[in-house]
Amino acid sequence: MVTMTAAVEIDPSPLRTDDHGVIRVGGTRVTLDQIVEPFREGVTPEEIALRYETVDLADVYATIAYYLNHRESVEGYLTEQAENAAGARREHAQALDMSVLRERLLTRHSRG
Repeated sequence: MVTMTAAVEIDPSPLRTDDHGVIRVGGTRVTLDQIVEPFREGVTPEEIALRYETVDLADVYATIAYYLNHRESVEGYLTEQAENAAGARREHAQALDMSVLRERLLTRHSRG
């Protein structure tokens, strides 16, 4: 009896970290959380791939597999990203404080 062994190629993970520390899928701007969040809400990989036409279905599945195999670390990363986003929103809101803007405009108007 002769058995044949097919060569199996192992694909690397499609995930990469950009210059800002954000994990993105493949060569796209789609982030890890944009794939994982809908999956946790029950959205199918096919539906997720339809939402982001730049991401291959295989990369969506690979990203979900990575999440399932590394759930604890991915959850930690997602929590950290959410905290960073909330902090950025607070800073942005403070920077756009309307009373400060009003004062600047009134000062400019009175000068000129």
